[in-house]
Amino acid sequence: MIPAKFDYVRADSVERAIQLLQESDGEGKLIAGGHSLLPLMKFRLTEPGLLIDISRISELKGVRKEGDRVIVGAMTTHREAANDPVIKEHIPVLAEAARQVGDIQIRNRGTVGGNIAHADPAADLPAAAIVLDAELTIQGEDGEETMSLDDFIIGPLITMMPENGVVTNVTFAIPPSHAKSTYLKYFHPASGYPVVGVAVVAGTDSDGKIDYVKVGITGAGDMVFRAEAVEQALMGQVPSESVIDSAAGLAAESADMGSDLFASEEYREQLCKIYTARALKTVLL
Repeated sequence: MIPAKFDYVRADSVERAIQLLQESDGEGKLIAGGHSLLPLMKFRLTEPGLLIDISRISELKGVRKEGDRVIVGAMTTHREAANDPVIKEHIPVLAEAARQVGDIQIRNRGTVGGNIAHADPAADLPAAAIVLDAELTIQGEDGEETMSLDDFIIGPLITMMPENGVVTNVTFAIPPSHAKSTYLKYFHPASGYPVVGVAVVAGTDSDGKIDYVKVGITGAGDMVFRAEAVEQALMGQVPSESVIDSAAGLAAESADMGSDLFASEEYREQLCKIYTARALKTVLL
């Protein structure tokens, strides 16, 4: 597992990274934490001629709240996201998901921007991102653009990322103050990747009826997805064991289940139902 020969350069600004991408004629790849790219290189599934290190660009780091959104710099590590007070206060489901990414080495080096932009169907953070209406800010040769997560990810490891673009930050909508959240997953014991991971943000009104609910599922199919059938079945209902179990039975309807040597389609479908029910009961009962 030795990668093909490549050159390496460290960019000191976003503008410099974009310039290097342009000059590489399609041979350049950005590297930050490297936990997604390097394994692909070792298996020679990708063979970039140039690695452009953006991990030390200070403008890509940090967390702040602006209005009704939390802005997370793309180079913010999983460990930093898990412990950041702004994230823990306003979007705790992201902190909870970040705490469960891989192992301590991956959490110390892997980044929020890289995890989401890689579009790995078995990544943890996209489940939290999709229930928080995440948007990616991308700077390219023609300026800056903002793209929703739904528009950005179009397939497993396939995105709308411009060839010479850099994700500078990811912004997340702050849920209503009465909503609670959680992220639960059943993971592969060797890798820590979710076989099924479920993020839920939900709350009830003064009458005890569900007035806000979002369910995001990762690991089960080719892409992260919202379990919209579950959401629709719960809206306006008074939460109970039976109501939640019935709605959770619809968890796999929004996507085709994946299958591999570890888990069949039927197994993943059942896990979607079980973990959706558990997550909903955690926040609603």
